[in-house]
Amino acid sequence: MLEINQLAAGYGEKEVLHNISFLFEGGQNYCILGPNGCGKTTLIRAMAGLIPFKGSVLINGQPLDKMKRREIAKHIAVLSQINDLYFPYSVYDTVMMGRYQHQKSRLFTTSSVQDAQMVEQCLEMVDLTNERDTLINELSGGQRQRVFLAQVLAQDPKIILLDEPSNHLDVRFQIELIEHLKAWSQNSHRIVISVFHDINLALHLTDNVLYMKEGKIPRSGKFSEVTDRPFLHWLYEADLKDYMLSSLALWKEVPDALSQPL
Repeated sequence: MLEINQLAAGYGEKEVLHNISFLFEGGQNYCILGPNGCGKTTLIRAMAGLIPFKGSVLINGQPLDKMKRREIAKHIAVLSQINDLYFPYSVYDTVMMGRYQHQKSRLFTTSSVQDAQMVEQCLEMVDLTNERDTLINELSGGQRQRVFLAQVLAQDPKIILLDEPSNHLDVRFQIELIEHLKAWSQNSHRIVISVFHDINLALHLTDNVLYMKEGKIPRSGKFSEVTDRPFLHWLYEADLKDYMLSSLALWKEVPDALSQPL
């Protein structure tokens, strides 16, 4: 269980989040939706303890700000938007870093058989077994995102926080990402909390939505119970429902097979 109470956070003198409270229950997935600049990434970073915050973040009743980073890593893993700054580690070694908090020593040479098995499983899960010895700076953006997803899964936390996890992924791996996360969270009351720009993709993960605007959560709950056309128009400043329906109409015109193959 992850609980935030009167959470406020920002950067420098600018407050981005304004007294947000919410209870994330075990065994549930959640998607955070809203326009650019509304505070989604800041919320993820605050809940992970990566930036200073006011209020409280509780993991199973324990205050996050009283925990050491190594202890936090046993509970929370974060997958952020990737950038172009990497150290020349191999794919295998990068994923093995996710096992750090499970190792009795701080030296990577103490990796256990269990650590190695977990890393191999995670590489197979994201279809990167053949690239295990490749340096991550030699990979495409989509491949790197899959490496860092494998690292997060290898960490074996109770809570995964994701910030635009589908960035740089082609459609096949976007679909597989969602299926991996759904399968992972069905075990042992785990929680996935993810920021998405793509609402359709988000709803394939879960219909538990938190809408954000201007650093607040004006609505949250089941998608069909808290969403209507006027609200979406206010949130995104666009007729989102009409846009979605027009796209759906085009898909309905796509036949299962062409009458005359090209």
